Amino acid sequence: MTILIMLILISLLIIVHELGHFIAARLCGVQVSKFALGLPFGPTLFRKKIGGTEFLIHAFLLGGYISFPDDEKNENDENILSEDSPLRFKNKKPWQKAFIVSAGIIANILFAIFAVILAAAIYGKLPSGNADVYIQEIIKKENSSNIEQMGAKAGDKFLSVNGIKINSSYRLIFMIQKSKYFDGYVSRDDIDAKIVQLEKLNPELQNKDMLEAGKAIKLPPMMPEKSLDVPEHVASGYEKYENGELELNSKEKELRNEIEGKTAYSPKESISKQELAKALADSYKPLNIEVERDGKSIMIQNVHTDKEGLLGIRLESKEIFIETKTPVEIVSRSFTYLWDSTKNMIFGLLQLFTGKIPINELHGIVAITKIGGDIIENHGMLNGILLTAIISVNLAIINLLPIPALDGGHLLFIILEKITGRKLNEEVLDKIANTCFLLLILLMVFVVFNDIFALVTNKFG
Repeated sequence: MTILIMLILISLLIIVHELGHFIAARLCGVQVSKFALGLPFGPTLFRKKIGGTEFLIHAFLLGGYISFPDDEKNENDENILSEDSPLRFKNKKPWQKAFIVSAGIIANILFAIFAVILAAAIYGKLPSGNADVYIQEIIKKENSSNIEQMGAKAGDKFLSVNGIKINSSYRLIFMIQKSKYFDGYVSRDDIDAKIVQLEKLNPELQNKDMLEAGKAIKLPPMMPEKSLDVPEHVASGYEKYENGELELNSKEKELRNEIEGKTAYSPKESISKQELAKALADSYKPLNIEVERDGKSIMIQNVHTDKEGLLGIRLESKEIFIETKTPVEIVSRSFTYLWDSTKNMIFGLLQLFTGKIPINELHGIVAITKIGGDIIENHGMLNGILLTAIISVNLAIINLLPIPALDGGHLLFIILEKITGRKLNEEVLDKIANTCFLLLILLMVFVVFNDIFALVTNKFG
């Protein structure tokens, strides 16, 4: 049932977008031939002509469109407009065309604002963007993290890690992953320290750069590296993390694994003192965790992950809400919520376009419907409405991209037409738009396949 509710909400966004184009076109005196929910592939489920507009619902619901007489190619149609008709889109002024093309984007933004304000008014609260993160359960397994031995218990609330305030699961997971046991990165200082220790235990190495094959040497004990120290905005993902450390090559990683836990080592082949020191230096970056238990702050120090970068705990995240009781709070906090969500969304899109987020993490309407349904079921209708508002903004941002076949591409052509002072070649524009439309359909097919694969493999739980 919740999945059906989410599907209805997403369909509403498509209707709102196309309705924006429709209203703007009628205000500018442009005739609209078709208003459709879904894309024209497969059977048409509903068809009815009202006035001069034919309303349709296609079986392929992943989208929507409106069309103008300019798009009609059937010259035998008795209702076809003359080429110079003022009812045609192409005969309107550039500002009118721009208004009609951008009206869908404007409609989605206005809908998002309305939805968030409505939710804030009805429920009297909005997410703050922060959350309390708890240890729901400690998972016991062989060769796991030492978090339980160091004193952590189920029910503990994370306050900070290495001085970084924990106000989201993302921050906590970032700190854990970047402190991974055997992460394959070491600092120059740690390498130099290991060389000193090796030479102290093995004085004969002081004037040697290479270690002889088959000759046993004493090894210093494994010591933790320096704790991860990053600014909060880096831990929140707003800036690329650069550790400034040296990466172990495959040979050095094999050596590290071979000497783990040993106090002495006889190399099978000649290796450099530098390589051995580098392998010895790679251990773990200790996590110094502050938790709250029974109202008291407790420090749990020198915690390390397992070799997969896991702490062996199941997390529970509880959203922190802010009250929206008065009209001023409702409006101001609704705009703040939308602004913060939009910034995060744009950041995510930039990560995707720059390749920092892999393409297999790109998901569409199938995954959104599944995730949205789960959110409504587990967290209530408030979160479902807010998710719909965020998707509406996302739809506006995507459509604003200057890609032919999207609203942003049409706007680009209108701007070029205004700058050059002459109409662009319609045949060329049609070919560009059709090609890009085909590419978008192929991308949509890929995304749907990605969604189905993610659902089959239980990626979303």
